[in-house]
Amino acid sequence: MAQRTGRTVLVLLFDDVQSLDVTGPVEVFAGAETHTPGTYRIRTASLHGAPVRTSSGLTVVPDQALGDGPAPDTLVVPGGQGSRNPDPRLIGWLREHGPGARRLVSVCTGAILLARAGLLDGRRATTHWAYSGRLARDHPAVDVDPDPIYIRDGKVSTSAGVTSGIDLSLALVEEDLGRDVALTVARHLVVFLRRPGNQAQFSAQLAAQTARREPLRDVQQWITEHPGADLSVESLAARASLSPRHFARAFRAETGTTPGRYVDRVRLEHARRLLEDTGDGVEEVSRASGYGTPEAMRRAFVKALGASPAEYRRRFRPVPAH
Repeated sequence: MAQRTGRTVLVLLFDDVQSLDVTGPVEVFAGAETHTPGTYRIRTASLHGAPVRTSSGLTVVPDQALGDGPAPDTLVVPGGQGSRNPDPRLIGWLREHGPGARRLVSVCTGAILLARAGLLDGRRATTHWAYSGRLARDHPAVDVDPDPIYIRDGKVSTSAGVTSGIDLSLALVEEDLGRDVALTVARHLVVFLRRPGNQAQFSAQLAAQTARREPLRDVQQWITEHPGADLSVESLAARASLSPRHFARAFRAETGTTPGRYVDRVRLEHARRLLEDTGDGVEEVSRASGYGTPEAMRRAFVKALGASPAEYRRRFRPVPAH
């Protein structure tokens, strides 16, 4: 990469890294540097400066070895298969040098590397939904929230699946250079500026929370098919032929969440799909999704997604082909 002045953004590389976790943030910061020259100096580094092979088979030649040069302004830690059993020397380097960066950023399972280095202790963090349980179990000192696409806690920022690294990087560029520059970069990459950090990882997470036991699984299916019905714990427990207390306890043990929270997610997912895929009015969508009133749905959207239903539809509904 070209040698430039400006704030150093250092991206860690290791074998079996997820290539999009690397290139997503790099493209954002590089786009900002193109728009405002002298702002960022983007570097990549591996443990000894040797080339690495990504999980998709690409070979990436780093700019330097870890430890070469001054402490970076922003240290980006990507994820990928290689984050599951990392080289202890990489964790040691992070533990020693990570605190020297002004900002620590992880993408996807890069949060696992930060946690192993003790850099997430006492902080709220997120990661890819499929690994949030493991992160919470292996690192109880970390306050893991599996829902948001990214979380900023002081100098440490963590993001979820691969494309959320772009969202987080855009937020950092906006912090550094203002909304106009970040918007220009987002338009160049044909992405939104910006998905709210608390927009949730809903669809895949719902699929992952399927119960093993048939009565509970049947209830989940019924919830999905009837989001506008009475979905109180008492009603759902009766459908499963269990007492409300037993049902709530069994549901949480099987799915990792409460019946109420699961219902909230199903209703939100249903409403999102209607807003994206149909021309139904907000009032009609709110009734069909079990909210009852547009105001109740608006509160749920703002709380979970940081956007009203109308704003969500403007952002995420596909543009019709001409």
